Amino acid sequence: MNKLQSKILLVDDDVDILEFIEYNLKKEGFEVKTCTRGKEALELINTFVPDLFLLDVMMPEMDGIELCEELRKRPELDASIIAFLTARGEDFSQIAGFEAGADDYISKPIKPRLLVSRVKALLKRRFKSSNNHSNDFFDFGSLIIDKSKYALLINGVEKKLPKKEFEILYLLASKEGEIFSREQIYLNVWGTDVVVGDRTIDVHIRKLREVIGVDKIQTVKGVGYMFKS
Repeated sequence: MNKLQSKILLVDDDVDILEFIEYNLKKEGFEVKTCTRGKEALELINTFVPDLFLLDVMMPEMDGIELCEELRKRPELDASIIAFLTARGEDFSQIAGFEAGADDYISKPIKPRLLVSRVKALLKRRFKSSNNHSNDFFDFGSLIIDKSKYALLINGVEKKLPKKEFEILYLLASKEGEIFSREQIYLNVWGTDVVVGDRTIDVHIRKLREVIGVDKIQTVKGVGYMFKS
C-alpha cells in the first residue's frame, strides 16, 4: 500500500521523550523528524515543511512559546498545525501558547494510542480547513477525498493513489449509493480516446479496495460498482 506520509516535526530537549514519540508515530506511517532546540527547528524547516509541529514549552535558549511565534511568521507554514505537547498544564501557560499561534495543547504524560488519535484528528483538521470546494471535497468521516490535490486521507493519514484509481474513487464517491456501470466508469475516467477492457477497470477496483477497504466499494453483479462509506 502506497502512502503519502504526513510530516511531523517534534521539538523537545528530552531525548528519551523524542525517541518514544517518534517510534509511536512512525509506527503509524508518519514521516517524523526531531529537534532538541528551537533554533535547530528553524533551520530544519528550510528543507522540511511539516504538516504538524509538536513542541515542548520548556526548552533552553528558545522556549516553545518563542518558537511558535517565530513559526507563525513564516508564510510557508500558514497551513501547518502547531500543538504543544508539555507537562506544563497551568492556565497561563496554555493561554500564552494559544496567543503565540498554537492550535492545540496536549498534556504529558499521554498514552501512545491517545497521542496518535490526537495527532490524526489535528491532521484531519488541517487537511479539511484548507479546502472550501464542496464539489471537489468529500468528507466521509474516516475517509476524506480532495480532488483539487488528488489526495486521499484515511484515519488522518494521507494515502497516495495512481491518478486513474483516484478518479474512479472520486467518481463513485460523488454519488454515494448510486451504481456505476463499467461503461460509465470507462467514459468518465478514460473518455472516448482510449480503449480499455472490463478487466482493466476490475484491476483498478481491486487495488482501490486494498487501500480503502473492501466494504467501501461494493460489486453489484451484472451491473457495476457502488461506493458506500
